[in-house]
Amino acid sequence: MCKLLAEHGHEVAVVDNLSTGHAEAVRWGELHVGDIGDSALLDRVFSDFRPEGVLHFAGKSIVEESITDPASYYLNNFSSSLKLFEQVRKIPDCPVIFSSTAAIFGEPQSDQITEAHPKYPINAYGRSKLAVEQLLQDYWTAYSMPSMCFRYFNAAGADPAGNIGEAHHPETHLIPRVFDSILGVAGAVKVFGNDYGTPDGTCVRDFVHVEDLCNAHLLGIEFLKDRHAALTFNLGNGVGFSVMEVLKAAQNITGIAVPYQFTGRRPGDSPRLVADSSAAREYLGWTPQYTELPHIMKTAWNWHRDRKF
Repeated sequence: MCKLLAEHGHEVAVVDNLSTGHAEAVRWGELHVGDIGDSALLDRVFSDFRPEGVLHFAGKSIVEESITDPASYYLNNFSSSLKLFEQVRKIPDCPVIFSSTAAIFGEPQSDQITEAHPKYPINAYGRSKLAVEQLLQDYWTAYSMPSMCFRYFNAAGADPAGNIGEAHHPETHLIPRVFDSILGVAGAVKVFGNDYGTPDGTCVRDFVHVEDLCNAHLLGIEFLKDRHAALTFNLGNGVGFSVMEVLKAAQNITGIAVPYQFTGRRPGDSPRLVADSSAAREYLGWTPQYTELPHIMKTAWNWHRDRKF
């Protein structure tokens, strides 16, 4: 996102406590190391930088961990967001774009999920994100603070130029975990459950390329500058791929079979999450450029094969 903003002539400031991030990744803009829950730090950064828009990506996002340690999710995802928004609303008409998640929906009741789908999250991660969405609606009603919530489905891929990509320690996301296994830096991929009501019994997910997500944020900021509102949009490709299909695509890309083993279902996982993103297409003019799974995964493979941090 910082790279895309810089390419479009924006100045960027980043606040990151580096608990899961990397200072080396902040090559576009200035880095302020600290937590968004630190009101004094935010006050200094906002006073110096005076932002015209705020993109809120900071959050804990591991479903299984949110079930065993919900307190850390509500403290980090909700309480820290509240402190950030209190800072933002000091700046009149400063728009916020919030990274939400498909996990707010819980068990899907249709093949494709629209924004109006019932919201019954089944884990603390989803509930903490939904609480922030509701908070932003209240801030709009009470304070006229413009905002946009983007419900990512499964963010995937890497910078096509190879400058930056996923680098979690430990790695929990499926596609990078698959490539780590192929590269021999991780063991066999655990496939959590093969008895779901899906074509091959494994979970089905909608993978959306990170660059397409970034483009949506750029469009969202421009939208909110002209038309103040509090809006929510789903961001996905509208096509679901199973875990086994991801493993097969990785083998086709690399020519190497992926070592894997089936294990029990993971608590809090939905069997199928696939987006209907027609609202984002209609209102924002957003059109994903990476619509095929192999195309998305190839950018990830290029990054993981040659990664620098």
